[in-house]
Amino acid sequence: MEGHEMKRIATIFLSMLLFASVLAPSTLAAEKSSELVDNVKSAILIDRDTGTVLYEKNSNEELPPASMTKIMTMLLIMEALDQGKLKIDEKIRTSEHAASMGGSQIFLEPGEEMTTEEMLKGIAIGSGNDAAVAVAERLAGSEEAFVEMMNKKATSLGLKNTAFKNVTGLPVDDHFSTAHDMAIMAKELLKYEDITKFTGTYEAYLRENSDKKFWLVNTNRLVKFYPGVDGLKTGFTKEAKYCLTATAEKNGMRVIAVVFGAPTSKERNAQVTKMLDYAFSQYETHPVYKRNEMIGKIKVSKGEQKQAAAVTSEPISLLTKKGEKVDDVEKKITMSKNLKAPILKGQEIGKVQFIKDGKVIVESPLVSQTEIKEAGWWTLFKRTAGMFTKTE
Repeated sequence: MEGHEMKRIATIFLSMLLFASVLAPSTLAAEKSSELVDNVKSAILIDRDTGTVLYEKNSNEELPPASMTKIMTMLLIMEALDQGKLKIDEKIRTSEHAASMGGSQIFLEPGEEMTTEEMLKGIAIGSGNDAAVAVAERLAGSEEAFVEMMNKKATSLGLKNTAFKNVTGLPVDDHFSTAHDMAIMAKELLKYEDITKFTGTYEAYLRENSDKKFWLVNTNRLVKFYPGVDGLKTGFTKEAKYCLTATAEKNGMRVIAVVFGAPTSKERNAQVTKMLDYAFSQYETHPVYKRNEMIGKIKVSKGEQKQAAAVTSEPISLLTKKGEKVDDVEKKITMSKNLKAPILKGQEIGKVQFIKDGKVIVESPLVSQTEIKEAGWWTLFKRTAGMFTKTE
């Protein structure tokens, strides 16, 4: 009896070993992923094109973002440039209020003028609070009005745990965001690929041909020390500790990594580096569209043009684990119905979806390539008259 019992226990033990060997790889991977980042308050890692979350830790915890706030500031600037509401070579005048900003700055003087391009360098490379406020005032008339634009944009992006009180990230009550929300803002900003010309520059001069030449060094040291990193924004205050929203591109795959509340800048960079290493070693993307690629045309009623060209609003890719193929993915394009002028450039007029096993794995807006104004009565009259004068 005792021998049979021992034999039964041995058999159960062997079965447990076999079962464990099957689960071990996935279990170990999960453990590795869960322990990927430590010594920070929150973190997230996403693929830019699909928005897929590759790793997260306390990613919805509301925390002060410090100068990472300027990701939203830069997003609204890049949107304005894209829509023609602001020109890259336009000179922007510095107000007394903008020049009075403390913290990191490019030491603008009241009345000093710099081009939008120079201001963007000051914001993206040097984290200039004065430059951020100067451009905000140019776009909205006041810093307060620009903050309203920031919060409205956050709402339109579906961000539920973000509230802005200023354009700089200087400490103030009830100014907060999350790792998740910051990643989505970064995702949106990176639609405008020109931004990395600024955020990916390690050092540059302002006022180069003057006696007030100012040397900028990027606050994001990973731009120099991690291959592929070309943005986006650091942050630091005593309350927020060391924060960073970083982006890197390798072999056509762009990822975004965010950390809040690291104890030192060295630790901040180390944790972001671990996330970037993990993304590039485990995943790859398969590009489908670039931004502004023509997808189709859609009928517009009462417009100066009868059709609107629908183009992609961002780069679009499919994500897989390393070595996996993209199989059995269906593409579905849906255009808006009963589209009526006026239509703004960049206005959403459709969407493209990629579907696998009945589940939408990627969805991206299609937008109007150009502005379409409402047709005047004479144009509409000629069109109507032409309907009755056509000959076969």
